[in-house]
Parts: sequence; C-alpha cells; structure tokens
Amino acid sequence: MTRTVVAGCAILGLFALFLAPAASLAAKKKGPKGMGSMVERGQYLVTVGACNDCHSPKKMTPNGPVPDETRLLSGQPADERLPEAPPNIIGPDKWGAITNNHFTGWVGPWGTSYAPNLSPDLDTGTGAWNEELFITILRTGKFMGSGRDILPPMPWYNYAKLTDADLKAMFAYLRSLKPVKNLVPPSVPAPRPN
Repeated sequence: MTRTVVAGCAILGLFALFLAPAASLAAKKKGPKGMGSMVERGQYLVTVGACNDCHSPKKMTPNGPVPDETRLLSGQPADERLPEAPPNIIGPDKWGAITNNHFTGWVGPWGTSYAPNLSPDLDTGTGAWNEELFITILRTGKFMGSGRDILPPMPWYNYAKLTDADLKAMFAYLRSLKPVKNLVPPSVPAPRPN
C-alpha cells in the first residue's frame, strides 16, 4: 500500500513538473486579472476607449443611437455624404464642431474628418496593416504612420500613452472582427492661412 501511495505521489509530481510550465504559459496568455485572451483585453480597451463612438455607424433605438453591430468599427459610411456645413457656424464665439448622426463625420476648424474603417477588410480597412504600423500610427498621430496629421476629434495623443501590450491587444481585437467593405472618403484638412 505504501509503495502505491509513493508511486502515485511520484507520478503526480512528474505531471505537475511537466504541466506547470504549460499552466504558467496559459496564465500569461490570459492577461491580467481574469481579462481573458489578448483579443478580450483588446475588446475591453476598444470599448472603454470609446472607439465605437466615432468609428461605428449607428442605428436608432428607443434608447437613442447605438453602434450598428453589422458595421462595427467600419467608419464613415461610404454612401453617406455630409451635408454642406452652414457658413459661419464654427468659430471662437460659435460652435466648435458639428457631426453627422453616426458621429463618424466631423467638421471643425481643422477641416472635415471621417472616421476610418478599422475592420480588417483587406481593401478598405486595416486588413493590410501589421501590428507595428498600428502602433506607429497611434504613437505619432500620422495617417499611415508618416502621412498627414490625424485630425480631430481623434484623441490619438491619449492612445499614444498606452503600453505596447495594450496597443497590441487592441490590434488583435480589431483583427478578430468581421471585415466590412467600406471605402471611407479621405479627411480634408482646412486650408492653411497664408
């Protein structure tokens, strides 16, 4: 009986010895404090970072506008143009900005900005991006990491303060979304005064 108990303990010890590294690796993949996978962490960060507020078209409900789950994070709808902004509505003693009903198109003293398609569509979204480009865009505030400045209301300077791990998690979540084909018009910076 004693030999059986000792042998059983030895076998359990060997299992623990070999399974402990795997359990540790699984815990590392889960993320901090029950956050789950990297994708779940990214979904959490995208949600609390209010990315859907500007990057998801809305549908009207009895409780007001909510993100359209069929077009999640797909940006300004390509088939909906902004109406012409009324003259003299924006200024230091007037409105600071105006937006459409989706909150995906904005007009302000900076020009006209359209929230881009963040879904992983290869042709019209972020499908051709890699993790490094995503991080560079949010760290520099430059379109595609080296182009024109990202226009308001995008608070890229706040996202630039996130850790690389957080930005990688956000990118992993964006990659997990259903691709939505939606070619967003390019933003138009305001003309610079001479």
